[in-house]
Amino acid sequence: MIEERLNKVLKIMENSSVPQMIVSDPAAIYYLTGKWILSGERMLALYISLKGDNKLFINELFPVKEDLGVKKIWFNDTQSPVEILAKYVIKDKPMGIDKNWPAHFLIKLMELNGGSKFVNGSEILDRVRMCKDEVEKDLMRIASALNDKAVDKMIKLIPKKYPEKKMGKLLGDIWEDMGAQGHSFDPIIGYGANAADPHHEIDESTVKEGDSVVIDIGCKMNSYCSDMTRTVFYKTVSDHSREVYNIVKEANKRGIEKVKAGVRFCDIDAAARDYITEKGYGKYFTHRLGHSIGIEVHDFGDVSASNTDKVQIGQIFSIEPGIYIPGDVGVRIEDLVIVTQDGCEVLNHYTKDLIIVK
Repeated sequence: MIEERLNKVLKIMENSSVPQMIVSDPAAIYYLTGKWILSGERMLALYISLKGDNKLFINELFPVKEDLGVKKIWFNDTQSPVEILAKYVIKDKPMGIDKNWPAHFLIKLMELNGGSKFVNGSEILDRVRMCKDEVEKDLMRIASALNDKAVDKMIKLIPKKYPEKKMGKLLGDIWEDMGAQGHSFDPIIGYGANAADPHHEIDESTVKEGDSVVIDIGCKMNSYCSDMTRTVFYKTVSDHSREVYNIVKEANKRGIEKVKAGVRFCDIDAAARDYITEKGYGKYFTHRLGHSIGIEVHDFGDVSASNTDKVQIGQIFSIEPGIYIPGDVGVRIEDLVIVTQDGCEVLNHYTKDLIIVK
């Protein structure tokens, strides 16, 4: 187990009066052990407790030879894994359950009186994972540097007028050539009217003169995710589209400048959103300003009007304002930031100057 991370989780468990917890999410198990185990429908459970008798319950189909610093309890397909797990829990104490444990396992443990009560332990791990340690920050820098290079390659492909789907396939090749583990999410490549759909699914559309081109991509590298968006224009840009672009660029700048430990997430959202609204385009900014990111492209937490939590040093999240005018133009500019002592470090360095691709 990665002791520093485990100890942070145990401290919050103690403060929350949760003496024991079952962690089943593969990403959370990776965070605590450094090992990815994808068990499909079979039970995978990391049991952690304040008493220190931590155990990993795992099917024999998934041999883990490494010493993960936790005792492994093996079972096979002919056994009931929950009955085995129930032998080790503290039955007269509350049990925390993380968010992704299938109901049929949970209900079985409840029937076996596997705790005095069952509580949602999701936020315990989620909130620890929100603040990245130095190792994680370096891994995020590496993944983001690859993203900068990939965006440059994608922009240079636009004059070839490949359909969006072909561009998506070529991006997969780019990640492979770079040694990445593939996409961190389904890429968004939108030409023209498609650029005005914030979550456009790539299709067979091709680029036309005057189109805005939204490129929202990310890779997974060393199990950490990158995510960034740049918007460029093909051959020409109208005065109206240029105005929209510059407003989004300024909103991105204002959002980033607002980031500082102790500031509320909702106030960061407002710094960008209020500017777009002031310029008359508020109704066309239709999503939150950003999301947390790390092992998963959408980690727990976001930058939105409803999030009154205060920013903490070490958190990593996106700043991605956009304006989407149906049938006209779409622009989004996105960077990832790490919260530092004095503000933030921007992880993406690809230019945000307006580019007209010839």
